[in-house]
Amino acid sequence: MFAEYLLPILMVVFLFAGIFTGYPVAFILGGLAIIFAVIGDIPFPFLGMMGSRIYGGVLENWLYIAIPLFVFMGLMLEKSGVAGRLLLTLQRLFGQVRGGLAISVALLGVVMAASTGIVGASVVMLGLLALPVMLNQGYKQEMACGVIAASGTLGILIPPSIMLVLMGSIMQLSVGDLFKAALIPGLMLGCLYIVYLLVMGRMRPEWMPLADPDALDTDTTPLPIALLRDLLGPVFLMVAVLGSIMAGIATPTEAAAIGAVGAIFLAVVARKLNYLTLRDVCYDTAKTTAMIIFIVITATAYSLIFKRLGGDYMIMDLVSSTGLGSYGLLLAIMLVIFILGFFLEWIEISYVVLPILLPVIELMDFGLGSEATLVWFAVLMAMNLQTSFLTPPFGYALFYLKGITQGQVEITTIYKSIIPYVLLQLVGLILCIVFPALVLWLPGLL
Repeated sequence: MFAEYLLPILMVVFLFAGIFTGYPVAFILGGLAIIFAVIGDIPFPFLGMMGSRIYGGVLENWLYIAIPLFVFMGLMLEKSGVAGRLLLTLQRLFGQVRGGLAISVALLGVVMAASTGIVGASVVMLGLLALPVMLNQGYKQEMACGVIAASGTLGILIPPSIMLVLMGSIMQLSVGDLFKAALIPGLMLGCLYIVYLLVMGRMRPEWMPLADPDALDTDTTPLPIALLRDLLGPVFLMVAVLGSIMAGIATPTEAAAIGAVGAIFLAVVARKLNYLTLRDVCYDTAKTTAMIIFIVITATAYSLIFKRLGGDYMIMDLVSSTGLGSYGLLLAIMLVIFILGFFLEWIEISYVVLPILLPVIELMDFGLGSEATLVWFAVLMAMNLQTSFLTPPFGYALFYLKGITQGQVEITTIYKSIIPYVLLQLVGLILCIVFPALVLWLPGLL
């Protein structure tokens, strides 16, 4: 088997070796595709077909228009000041609850995830808003950093999620169905975080001191009115984006456009929209979108060459030789993806690993139906890949957070802070494996 599949094995080995050099992953994927196409003596007509696949499958895919629109929506919402006001109001609401500020951060993470869907923006925003306040209030550094990083990553799972848009394209599934399927698991993770914070508030009260009541009275607006005022903007966006998709009124791309316009409207209402803000948001949107599309293009090329060299047959032979049943294979796949998340970004895993595993998943029998099985697996994979933002050495949420601490917090402290939340994410993943209805109930209902 080793001699038969030597080239695809070497492709995998050199991919990991290239990642550890620190060279940009997109260049590694594209370079390996070209090198092994030459080594494998792949005919030029096939390489021409690869170009057509990249152009027709990626650059002409209308679903990808949703990516810059969702990115624009999240960045514009960050500039509107909605999150800052909402955090202060939630702190007033939970001010006399042990760990109330941390719970406010977790709730804000859920709200912003359902409004933006961008991990980088959410982590940076939560860190800038909450970390100085939590440290000044006496929170232990591990407790403060952990809840900020974990809450910020909810945006990759709770719709509207760029990850689910790309997975829908790869697996030829309805993005609307994926959004519906991921909603309950995403909210469940948020609830697990809050339960953990409440328990830790009882067990380790010295880690989460109560806020000074005088510090909570800076806003004289009655609390119910303040909650209504500060929740109105995010709720408006959630209804505009998710409501239009789930009601069948708009496609994900159309809903993303509605969300982008809604974010501009909120920025106008908050008097935050000006030329400099619009320029910065458009620049960051273009930069983020270019990075995503570049990786998607090179990962597509890598995956096609890998399959041409027999990599898909190698995976099928490997799977069939294990003798595991459907659930055994599912657990093995989840373990492999979890480990890959330590070293690869979710985009590379989605575009390199998912097309290879898709034939294996389609052969599994869980008694759910073929399309329901694919939707269920896509959400399980998204939950699994969410951990990749938190797991060292390449957890991006950790580096986003480290970048805004200005030397106040050591990277080892941030590493330790996310351990409980990675375990909670794995608990959520196991619950969704054991109880598929957590994923499939809402799409079936709607």
